[in-house]
Amino acid sequence: MNSLVQKILTCIGAIAIWWCSSQGAIAGALSDRIDRYPNWDRQPFVRQHEGELTYPEWFLGRWVATSTLIEQIAPLAPEIVTPGFESNRQYININKPIDFTVQFIPTDPTKALKFSPLNLPRLKSSLPAPQIVADRAFNGLNIAIAYLGAANVQSVTIDPQNPTKQITRLTQDRQLEAFVTGFDADSQRLLQRETLNPNRFISTEVSQQVFRTSSTIYLNTVETTTNYQFSSTPTPTITATQISAIYLSPQDPDYLRSLSTLGSPVALYKYRLDLVPAIGQSPRFANDLPQ
Repeated sequence: MNSLVQKILTCIGAIAIWWCSSQGAIAGALSDRIDRYPNWDRQPFVRQHEGELTYPEWFLGRWVATSTLIEQIAPLAPEIVTPGFESNRQYININKPIDFTVQFIPTDPTKALKFSPLNLPRLKSSLPAPQIVADRAFNGLNIAIAYLGAANVQSVTIDPQNPTKQITRLTQDRQLEAFVTGFDADSQRLLQRETLNPNRFISTEVSQQVFRTSSTIYLNTVETTTNYQFSSTPTPTITATQISAIYLSPQDPDYLRSLSTLGSPVALYKYRLDLVPAIGQSPRFANDLPQ
């Protein structure tokens, strides 16, 4: 397996970090899960939802994110180790962070409007307030370039027929797909979100990752749980602890072996995230906020 393929497989969770779905969780469940790390023996119990994850208002704007891998664990080693796990150790170093730009934008309430039979639009004052969501295509492209190099990334798009499916096209006919998994045939996204205080935000998602080459397909299930903390002084900053857990897909030859350990993750990656406002821009799209 060449080094680029190994890098793609080890960075597979990071490329899908910044696009999530709707919300709903029992208060305290996610913070308890973070406290139990690394003693995770199964995927989180999450409910199905439609739509997108709405972030707190303090996410609004463009940020420079620095991601530092601070720990990685292979709970089932040496029996089961994911491809590229060992090569990823080079990133466990404070001198090897990954920098990229991300942005969070307000939704357009008019896109969800339903018109009356007389085709009379609703008054602007009656429109729902804009919500803050991740700019999935923008963020996905910047993260892919940061991890894989611009020379290896052709495009990142969102499937117009499935807004929860992200497609990253790479050189040499390689393609990475990230899409929602669910308990039903509709493949709805699984997501939890809890808000503990106005400056703290915790979310988790479970998604299916498919990496295709001309000769091989790799499949994984990825859980990403993130604990964000916002500070407004002296300058706005967001810090976070992010944990990505890799679970084997049922199509993987080692899947049945992992079931003997109650579906434990085969790899755990713990990151520190630091977000600061992008140079030359306020961290808020002030003109886009409701007045």
